[in-house]
Amino acid sequence: MTTEKTVTEAIQYRRSVRVFDKDIELDTEKVKNCLHNAVLAPTSSNLQLWEFYHITDEAVLKQLTEACLGQNAAKTAKQLIVVVTRKDLWKQRAKANIKFYEQLFDKPKEEYARREKFAINYYKKLIPTIYPDFLGIFGWLKYAVFNCIGLFRPIYRQVRLSDLRIVAHKSAGLAAQNFMISMAAIGYDTCPMEGSDTLRVKKILKLPRGAEINMVIGCGVRSEKGIYGPRFRVPFESTYTEV
Repeated sequence: MTTEKTVTEAIQYRRSVRVFDKDIELDTEKVKNCLHNAVLAPTSSNLQLWEFYHITDEAVLKQLTEACLGQNAAKTAKQLIVVVTRKDLWKQRAKANIKFYEQLFDKPKEEYARREKFAINYYKKLIPTIYPDFLGIFGWLKYAVFNCIGLFRPIYRQVRLSDLRIVAHKSAGLAAQNFMISMAAIGYDTCPMEGSDTLRVKKILKLPRGAEINMVIGCGVRSEKGIYGPRFRVPFESTYTEV
């Protein structure tokens, strides 16, 4: 049995593989286990506004390859993972958090400690203040109010529709990285693809209007020519600042 790589080894091993070996199949359960690791990623307010579609069906793979503009990373992939953001599910996910905390505390509300009240009110009051919007109008009103308050004290300012979309996609990106590192740890390869016709991808997967495609990830085992060149990174010193 192959020894699983350490975190550092997996990060160094991971590359964006453009061509996968056509003769090596993936163990679907192992890929699914890597998705279990994906959902352990940090997520804004623990709302987990994401979904993961694990594609193994040959017909759907073919459709998605076309939607991914015929890229080799999709064409040669044995399986695909579509990472989806679901900002529209904020109410359900907030209620799930409330239910979790109420079961965790397991006592009458009047006996809650200050920290416990804060946890419940965060999802009952703060999240419903930040997330609702109508054509972006409420977001701009909240943005104006919050920035006025910000003249006098620190305050959260990312309350516009575009801000909250970014928040959801950041969380989904963190989960996707968890998945790809987990795949690398067991010797499987991936390629995250942003180049796709997201409208077609949504139609193929029959996703609702509120869903957005974060990325499509090709999965397989690298072929001999699967990596197009040596890894390039700008000098670390140009990206690192100690304050």
